[in-house]
Amino acid sequence: MTTATAAFDRPAKAITADEGRIGLRANLRHIGALARRNMLQIKQDPESMFDVLLMPIIFTLLFVYVFGGAVSGKGNQQEYVNYVVPGLMAMMGMNIAMAVGTGINDDFKKGVMDRFRTMPIARSSVLIAKIVVELGRMMIATVILLGVGFALGLTVHTDVLHLLGAVALAAVFGASLMWIFILLGLTMKTPQAVQGVAMLVLMPLQFGSSIFAKPTTMPGWLEGFTKVNPLSNLADAARALINGGPVAHSVWITLAWAVGITAVTAPLAVARFRKKT
Repeated sequence: MTTATAAFDRPAKAITADEGRIGLRANLRHIGALARRNMLQIKQDPESMFDVLLMPIIFTLLFVYVFGGAVSGKGNQQEYVNYVVPGLMAMMGMNIAMAVGTGINDDFKKGVMDRFRTMPIARSSVLIAKIVVELGRMMIATVILLGVGFALGLTVHTDVLHLLGAVALAAVFGASLMWIFILLGLTMKTPQAVQGVAMLVLMPLQFGSSIFAKPTTMPGWLEGFTKVNPLSNLADAARALINGGPVAHSVWITLAWAVGITAVTAPLAVARFRKKT
């Protein structure tokens, strides 16, 4: 009898107790196995990659050619590319993070998560595996975004290391947002409800930020909101890393937001995962 099969015949209390004795190596092995399972799921349903493949292309072309002239002036699309592409890196992470919540909710509906909870594995490994795979999807979207940006004239005024730093910063912040959407997916009853609530959160944060336009062009009350919006800090940090300029303040604020969000929502998500019925 395999370990996984034996877990079905054991009491829930015994399984919960075993979780506390799972070592780091075993935990990493579980995360790897679960991440592989999630990737095989994507392989069986390639349509689930459409958002990653098409969203960066559509958004970049849309905002550069439709809104670029209005925001930066007609004929200044080239300048706007260097402004909006780093901002879109922040937007990609948030949109992809939303898919984690709907995916978790759908897995519970199918009974997949109930099976995982009967196994002698750390509950956090199931959720972390989801984040690992979504980070992979996010990296694919970012590569496509940068590819389109370079085709439209994006210029890196710093160097490759600073560019990679911008990508890494967006990934760290995106991972922290995924914990929010995981918690939301474990709380709401249906994937449609998760998506609906997520959009109510996404829209004000995305458009009330410095992603698409400079805050100085906005009304005073909205400009004040953009200054405390974490997406603005991430967009400004990515912009400075790619275009040059003061970096430290925006980077540290973004990292502080990422650590704070993770520290609050990750334990809540794991606790909710254990108790969800």
